[in-house]
Amino acid sequence: MRVDELELPDGVAGLLQEEGIVELHPPQAEAVPHALDGKNLMLAIPTASGKSLVAYLAALKHVLERGGKALYIVPLRALAAEKFDDLKKFETLGLKVAMSAGDLDSPDPDLDKFDIIVATSEKADSLLRHKSAWLHRITLVVADEVHLIHDPGRGPTLEVTLTKFRKLNPSLQVIALSATIKNAREVADWMDARLVTSEWRPTPLKEGVYFDGEVVFTDNTRREVRAGKDVLWSLVTDSIAEGGQCLIFVNTRRSTESVATKFAKLASEVMGEPAMDGVDELAGDHGEQTTIGRTLRSCVKKGVAFHHAGLTNEQRRFVESNFKKGNIKCIVATPTLAAGINLPARRVIIRDVFRFENGGQAAIPVMEIKQMCGRAGRPRFDPYGEAVLIAKTEEERRFLQDNYLLGEPEEIYSKLGSEPVLRAHVLATLATGTASSRDGLMDFLNSTFFAYQTTMVGLEEATDNVLDFLQEEGMIRSEDNRLIPTFFGRRVSDLYIDPLTATKLRDALKNFKPGGSPFGMLHAVCSSPDMMTMYLKRSDYEWVEETYALRESELLLPPPDDLDEFDFYLAELKTACSIDDWIMEMEEDELLKKYGIGPGDLRNKVDVSEWLIYSMRELSNIFNKDAYPVLTELMTRLRYGVRPELLDLVRLRGVGRARARSLYNHGVRSAEDIRNVDPRRLARLPKIGDAVAKSLIEQVGGSRFRREADAVEEVIEEIAVEEARPADGGQRTLFDF
Repeated sequence: MRVDELELPDGVAGLLQEEGIVELHPPQAEAVPHALDGKNLMLAIPTASGKSLVAYLAALKHVLERGGKALYIVPLRALAAEKFDDLKKFETLGLKVAMSAGDLDSPDPDLDKFDIIVATSEKADSLLRHKSAWLHRITLVVADEVHLIHDPGRGPTLEVTLTKFRKLNPSLQVIALSATIKNAREVADWMDARLVTSEWRPTPLKEGVYFDGEVVFTDNTRREVRAGKDVLWSLVTDSIAEGGQCLIFVNTRRSTESVATKFAKLASEVMGEPAMDGVDELAGDHGEQTTIGRTLRSCVKKGVAFHHAGLTNEQRRFVESNFKKGNIKCIVATPTLAAGINLPARRVIIRDVFRFENGGQAAIPVMEIKQMCGRAGRPRFDPYGEAVLIAKTEEERRFLQDNYLLGEPEEIYSKLGSEPVLRAHVLATLATGTASSRDGLMDFLNSTFFAYQTTMVGLEEATDNVLDFLQEEGMIRSEDNRLIPTFFGRRVSDLYIDPLTATKLRDALKNFKPGGSPFGMLHAVCSSPDMMTMYLKRSDYEWVEETYALRESELLLPPPDDLDEFDFYLAELKTACSIDDWIMEMEEDELLKKYGIGPGDLRNKVDVSEWLIYSMRELSNIFNKDAYPVLTELMTRLRYGVRPELLDLVRLRGVGRARARSLYNHGVRSAEDIRNVDPRRLARLPKIGDAVAKSLIEQVGGSRFRREADAVEEVIEEIAVEEARPADGGQRTLFDF
């Protein structure tokens, strides 16, 4: 079916043809008529088969012809950015696209001005909690990667969000997109949706197992691979020699780095050193270099990279974009990349099918392995894609083939039924007025996928326990068979935190005294279920217990009565120490050495801490107003990782903690100091330079000081000339200029 044969809004077919999309793929041709006709749709087809286009066309139909509004829900921020970029191309037709994945304590009224909004599932849930008025105008909801309902972390939020939207607007169209799952029919029936499934792919996929010098594929074809000392490297070079790129999946972050480092040393055998802009910036972060950054930089210069959650967002984006451009030929990654953005390669190699979980080695589910395999084959670039698993014995080869390559993906199951998961969603359902009684709440929960798959018996018991907890903690009250949220309960729901977290923050606030240490507040947020605490290694016990003895008086929450739970308390304390070391300006390399926490993990911990400290500050308006200014300062210190004396400097654009410390240590300690300092001296301070100096002068002085900023560039030229002159025997310092 050609795109110009579809009943599309004016101009859409032309734009698609400009992008090279002239004819629909078979599964698209089957699904698009349902999507354009306003029918609910469950589309379960392989990766890279064109699921997103079906949703895009439905969204354009709603906006341009029906005057509606579309919400496109994705699980990850990286995916949100990708879909946003795709949809922005249609703005020439007169619609407006927005992305919303940030502040969870805002109704975002400005989104009313946009026609298509791309949001993470958490942000969509947050918007519902804030009862944003424009949500009633949503006529289409797209749920991308809907199989993640199976995920214990994100799944319940997506499930409840879809249930709420269908209650909010019974005539709403829902389009769910998924990789192939075993029980797609069950998901479709829950949504009253048409089901379209297919195994068709635009680029054929060959799946096989390497053993003893050859890959045996499931279609019974074979491929010989000359085996060197390292089988993994042999599979990489075999593909690169034919013009392909490789993705390698391993089970630990440490393995990604060690394998990539090893391959970078061998890369010159098969490829030259690619030229890439911005490589040198990979090692640093606002002037502070890290070991991970330096290692990544050295690998990337050889055309090899590693990819895991310990990298910063900037580092991950650099690796992804340069892989797409062909500058990087091989990425070694953890499985999280498979569920992330669109990053296909000629050959996908899966080294590990087991990973460490719950104290032991566990087999990776078939569905995840299939997700990894699905990354093989770049449409329009590769004639085929190859997914290769590696076996050491004939017995293992048969196991990998039968269990993973010929096996069916698992069924997906709702994870909504546990009390910890239900706490926040039950409170939010009552706080937003979606339900106002126990019967109304049960009626709502009866519409969820969990209730569709099982029965309400277990769910009712768990919900009643949650209601008892919320009532005991003062977040709801019962009156004439109605369940009424208190001000405390509504605020907790808006803040998007676990009600159990809220009780811990409340108790800590009640124990805080003016002049108290902020360390107790950090420990309080690290004791909450919203913070993933660090693992307590054997070597940690001595120093963490010493810290507890030294700082016990600063803590706002007492240790547990049950000694069996004391290890968890110490793990929370270790996590708090890592955040405290960050705001006391411990360098990132030292943090990595002490805690094993990379820059990306650190940013994640810091972001969660900042959000929880913000929530604690909001709750201080209810429970302890004396804590408000302390928490306000702590939020800024968390954002930048600085001691209090640097707070004024880090508020300047382009000044992170490394540059702020350099300025402070050289006597430039405020905006007033920047106004008065010689611009030539400012430019020569460590980690500053001419561009930053010029920016600082403009920020603190406005137009009156721009001439001094311009003078900085002239100063740099003077310095270069001066440094080129023969030494006159006198000692020089940076300040001679």
